[in-house]
Amino acid sequence: MADLTVVTDRLEPQPEPWWKDAIFYQIYPRSFADSNGDGVGDLGGVRDKLGYLELLGIDAIWLSPIMESPMADHGYDVSDPRAIDPLFGDLAVMDSLIEEAHARDIKVTMDLVPNHTSDRHPWFVAALDSAPGSPERARYIFRDGKGPDGSEPPNNWPSIFGGPAWTRIREADGTPGQWYLHIFAAEQPDLDWTNPEVFEDLATTLRFWLDRGVDGFRIDVAHGMAKPEGLPDMSLETNELMKNDDSDPRFNNPAVHEIHRGIRKIMDEYQGTTTVGEIWVQDNVRFSEYIRPDELHLGFNFRLAEAEFDAAAIRSAVSNSLDAVALVDGTPTWTLSNHDVVREVTRYGGGTRGTARARAMILLELALPGTVFVYNGAELGLPNVDLPDESLQDPVWERSGHTERGRDGCRVPLPWEGTEPPFAFSSSPATWLPMPAEWASLTVEEQLEDVDSMLSLYRSAFELRALRPEFAGPGVDWYGSPPGCLAFRRPGGLICALNATDVPIPLPPGEVLMSSAPLVDGQLPADAAAWLV
Repeated sequence: MADLTVVTDRLEPQPEPWWKDAIFYQIYPRSFADSNGDGVGDLGGVRDKLGYLELLGIDAIWLSPIMESPMADHGYDVSDPRAIDPLFGDLAVMDSLIEEAHARDIKVTMDLVPNHTSDRHPWFVAALDSAPGSPERARYIFRDGKGPDGSEPPNNWPSIFGGPAWTRIREADGTPGQWYLHIFAAEQPDLDWTNPEVFEDLATTLRFWLDRGVDGFRIDVAHGMAKPEGLPDMSLETNELMKNDDSDPRFNNPAVHEIHRGIRKIMDEYQGTTTVGEIWVQDNVRFSEYIRPDELHLGFNFRLAEAEFDAAAIRSAVSNSLDAVALVDGTPTWTLSNHDVVREVTRYGGGTRGTARARAMILLELALPGTVFVYNGAELGLPNVDLPDESLQDPVWERSGHTERGRDGCRVPLPWEGTEPPFAFSSSPATWLPMPAEWASLTVEEQLEDVDSMLSLYRSAFELRALRPEFAGPGVDWYGSPPGCLAFRRPGGLICALNATDVPIPLPPGEVLMSSAPLVDGQLPADAAAWLV
């Protein structure tokens, strides 16, 4: 009998996508580093600091808007999505940044703003020059006004930034005309995503940047874009500036998912790229729909940033976030701050205590499974800055009638070295937002060699997270812990303990790998966290 050989095809296990446990470092380009001395950060500054980012130990950078823009909302009003704004440089600088970042094994992702354009975008300029019902107007949401003379807005929607979400235009003949929708500033007209031209243009933009080597996109207002049929009025009882709830008809309409499926098909043509959606959705089921296998890779989750420094609130935020992604076997994401949120040192009480709590929270965040987002300057322990009124530039300040100060306080430029502003951020002392003199103790130079600094804590924690096998595995198992404290264990064996009380507490059994503050007679001090194995 012939000898029979059975051949079995064995499929090699595929490595997990790089973004599943990556540390993304959000760069607000205006505030990171200025290479040309105009007082505003730029791409040349980012490129010059790649060595610092490599030393820090991050996996990817996320660039807040750098596309061509009149800067009515600091770049979130895009006039040409396939060009770099001259304020930040040009395509040649962007290309070199991508190349040099990749040489250091750092991925490059960038902001994408699909909900609206600038009012100076050629499309909108053409829409204003065209008649009602024209193809040019059909790219945006133009409507006739209510009332016998059309002098009332088409519905009662307010802008997220304050004031009405509608602006009436004058027609070419000078007569009062139609209204256009802008969920944000009047300089940011909303696109009409029922028009196929709109997606076709976005597809061109995606491929333009992906072909240049960009590794992915953070999608601004990813729960926006689709509008409900008929644009019904909304309840104004719970309306707040800069916020929306799940019943808000301006956001989270079912048709948005087809848009994300279209984006995903294009991303799948470029192996290893990723999308991260900004999703302000509270309901877990509705949140999970955005990260189904054929939509976004990641959903930006804000629950940890919204939680107070309280063990029960933090545990609830973690559990809720894990439960939401588990519905679709997705990857959890974590962040403590970004360019729209009060910095954690200030949010947790400011001063020494706020800093201690921020140190504790970064260890807790990094102990969790999934993807982590760190906002530039968090690693230096920067607080929010109480800026003088005349320095404020956020459009929220003007649109709210000077009742809402906006987000400038968390966007002040980073201090690099020296003892006086601008701390080598720029060669010009006239930085786009003023820098406080008391940041002399928070510069990168001051913290690099200080083993007890916030920067050293971040560097050590990033390194351990990348190298230690105990950080492996999905999910967490909660430990019993004293009131006001929490502890959990990762499947790989890492234990994280947090003490949110005012007194030291005993640690769980194990060898201490790292702590955010020195132990007190072997106990975890107040406002501190520790890793054990």
